[in-house]
Amino acid sequence: VEAGMQFGEVPVGTAEGALLVHSLRLGKIALKKGRILSAADIADIAAAGIDEITVVRLEPGDVREDPAASRIAAAAAGIGIATAPAFTGRANLHAQTKGLLVFDRDRLDRLNLVDEAVTLGTLPPYAVVEPKQMVATVKIIPFAVPEDAVARCTEIAEAGGRLLRIASFRPLAVGMIQT
Repeated sequence: VEAGMQFGEVPVGTAEGALLVHSLRLGKIALKKGRILSAADIADIAAAGIDEITVVRLEPGDVREDPAASRIAAAAAGIGIATAPAFTGRANLHAQTKGLLVFDRDRLDRLNLVDEAVTLGTLPPYAVVEPKQMVATVKIIPFAVPEDAVARCTEIAEAGGRLLRIASFRPLAVGMIQT
């Protein structure tokens, strides 16, 4: 967990506004991991007889996992690549056309070294891909990442053109001359 985030077990009565670390089922009520706990949620949890829960509190400058993953994926997606909406800290990138996945491996490595909380995984360079095939995914490991790490990753992903692109296959006219 990043230095800015506060992570740990707290008394239920003090957890309003924090992010729930583990999903909870309280009878017919299901509270999903990552939920920002409301006063009503706190009342439901207390009514279920739970005294302490594990939460994360973000600090100013922390970017939640889904917006962070979305920003980095959008910065990396070049020609022929579409991004899917982020969920649980993951944003997938898909080919829009048949072709080859092209990227600079050194730049990808630099992006992945910015912060241990951020990972961009891809298929191998020059992999043959089909439309709608997933070619890469951005994963934010904890619940949030510092803004400066997101900014550095997006800067690397955009520098000199988007990091990932599809070189589309295109039909060529050929002729054969036999003598």
